[in-house]
Amino acid sequence: MDDLEFRRRLLADPNDNDPEIIKAKNQSSSNRHFSNELQQLDQQLKQTLNVDIPDNLADRILFHQSSQAQPKTNHHYKRYFSYGLAASVMFFVGFLVGQQDIYPQQPQQQVFTPMSMPAIALQHVNAEAQFVEHTDEAVTLQQVNAKLKPFGTSMNQLPGHIYYLNYCGFDGNRALHMVVGTDSGKMTVFIVPQTSSKMATDSDNINKSLLLPLQDASLIIVGDKDEKLMPIAEKLKSELYWQI
Repeated sequence: MDDLEFRRRLLADPNDNDPEIIKAKNQSSSNRHFSNELQQLDQQLKQTLNVDIPDNLADRILFHQSSQAQPKTNHHYKRYFSYGLAASVMFFVGFLVGQQDIYPQQPQQQVFTPMSMPAIALQHVNAEAQFVEHTDEAVTLQQVNAKLKPFGTSMNQLPGHIYYLNYCGFDGNRALHMVVGTDSGKMTVFIVPQTSSKMATDSDNINKSLLLPLQDASLIIVGDKDEKLMPIAEKLKSELYWQI
């Protein structure tokens, strides 16, 4: 996939998780930066367009216009003006509703099952393995907590050396993606802003994943299929401090 096609598809859908898009994104830091910026802009647009329109707005405007004292000489002009204003208001309301259809607000509970999130995490890690393997940003605790702030939590101390930290598209959600160094090697951590009711696991030929429910999110650990994931998962969970 060339750069033009990559950018065209991301402009159409910043959260496109097609394997070809993920592969192109990991080919260069500029592509990755472009993708992250579009996802952040898309999130800001969704928040901006989340405007509640009163159900009776058009009726109230019509009532206000009809209650105004109108000179007889301008009776027809005022009547047509009121109709035109009402039509304009209805068009504006329709436009906002249409925009909300284009950028739908994420529901509080996404159509995620506990079993689907570990599988998505495995796909994500496998697609980005080549990029992450040679990355070491030496992330600090302050940087981690800055990224955790939108989730309503913070970390008391780092669980180990942090090689990589950023937001990522997680099947339409904006999740935290972190690569942590442990005694057993590197493990990938996702914090997804979707609640889950129970622990879940998944695996493939290379890696396995573990999901632990958090207060207002889900913690997912991905590591080598022969590694024990529960110790690092419990350590991470214990280090997270949730704001009341």
